Amino acid sequence: MINDSICFLVEYALKNGLIEKSDRIYSVNRLLEVLGLNDYKAPREPVKMTLTEALGNLCDYAVSQGLIEDSVVYRDLFDTKIMGALTPRPSEVIAAFNKQYSVSPEMATDYFYKFSGDTNYIRRDRIARDVKWKTDTEYGQIDITINLSKPEKDPKAIAAAKNVKASGYPKCALCRENEGYAGNVNAAARQNHRIIPITINDSSWGLQYSPYVYYNEHCICFNFKHTPMKIERATFRKLLDFVKLFPHYFLGSNADLPIVGGSILSHDHFQGGRYEFAMAKAPIEKAIGFTGFEDVSAGIVKWPMSVIRLSCKNADRLTELSDKILTAWRGYTDKSAFIFSQTDGEPHNTITPIARKRGENFEIDLVLRNNITTAEHPLGVFHPHAELHNIKKENIGLIEVMGLAVLPARLKSELAALADYIVNKKDIRSNPDIEKHANWVEGFIGDYEVTEDNINDILREQVGKTFKTVLEHAGVYKCTDEGRAAFMRFIDSI
Repeated sequence: MINDSICFLVEYALKNGLIEKSDRIYSVNRLLEVLGLNDYKAPREPVKMTLTEALGNLCDYAVSQGLIEDSVVYRDLFDTKIMGALTPRPSEVIAAFNKQYSVSPEMATDYFYKFSGDTNYIRRDRIARDVKWKTDTEYGQIDITINLSKPEKDPKAIAAAKNVKASGYPKCALCRENEGYAGNVNAAARQNHRIIPITINDSSWGLQYSPYVYYNEHCICFNFKHTPMKIERATFRKLLDFVKLFPHYFLGSNADLPIVGGSILSHDHFQGGRYEFAMAKAPIEKAIGFTGFEDVSAGIVKWPMSVIRLSCKNADRLTELSDKILTAWRGYTDKSAFIFSQTDGEPHNTITPIARKRGENFEIDLVLRNNITTAEHPLGVFHPHAELHNIKKENIGLIEVMGLAVLPARLKSELAALADYIVNKKDIRSNPDIEKHANWVEGFIGDYEVTEDNINDILREQVGKTFKTVLEHAGVYKCTDEGRAAFMRFIDSI
């Protein structure tokens, strides 16, 4: 089985262009080194198995020999080390990318995305487990996903992590130094990770894909310097420079304040990809204009969050107007709409920007954000309120803002249990794992004729509707006459 698995991996690497024919023996020997073996006998017949099976076999062997602990964290570290032995050097990947880019940007990203999956950096088998569906709303079709691809640490790894000496190398999971890094129980292995260097805003950045792709070609663009995220004039130019390089991709940034920002605020980075979210499809609800920027088309987007859309052939003009709007919003207060630019010296206003190319025009969406908290809403006034926390409690970052709910893995088992309890008329409050959903279910279940055949569709529909409400809570200006009037007061102030 070990010989078969080694043979499969080498032939797999050859088939997917990770190695050349002349690398075959060398690659076998690299794998023997990783496994601590001295012998190899090539199978007589072609080996039939999958990449997941081959890596699983070799991890099983490593466990049996005491090379690793039998846990998901140690297996991930080990199978990444295996794939690292078959992954081309960064210079080779960059050269291949640039060769494809000379033909077209699409061919370059097609190559790099496939490569990132072929090396198992993007774990396709795990991503396939994610639960996904769409829900119709008055704002368009929003995307729902229950994320099952990112593994949780097991007790052994958690215990071991306490004994690992803290290291400042790499400084974080986004740093360039992760390329080829072996990792440990506190940091993911990245021997199979490769980065494409690009230049935006006359500075050095890297392009990579997310290992847990939430949508098609989910990429990350990050600063080669470990510097905190900041939404500023340069941000808009960086985003627009990127879509000049890759006009088939969008690129957006999380906000730069806690609660409304992303999970990694310590390293300047953006997320993008080849996917059209519901927000991008949403129409302009009300056209607006800005004095001195008559060449820029602008409008308020029909979306539960508060979005100003700008469009122009000239990217520099979009940068200039976006900065003007950001500056105005940073210092804007409207007590009647509960918008405060700061309290006790703490700033609250910022923007989540998203850029894309639309034909000959550049387009940028500016989503107004505010992270103020109160005693009633300690996690944020413009954040999912407590009654929605059974479905979504986490920050509403860039991906959610655009209309894709990234929901916790716990919901898969909880929704399955709820289906059983509802169909069989059992007391939801009697089960500590799902009692938090009782009020939620009571709020809608009377509207349906429930059967065993339709209960899962009902629950999915209601999860989608709840996420729509999550976005409405996160909107600083509500989609009401009063909210739109307040929105226009801000527009007029600019």
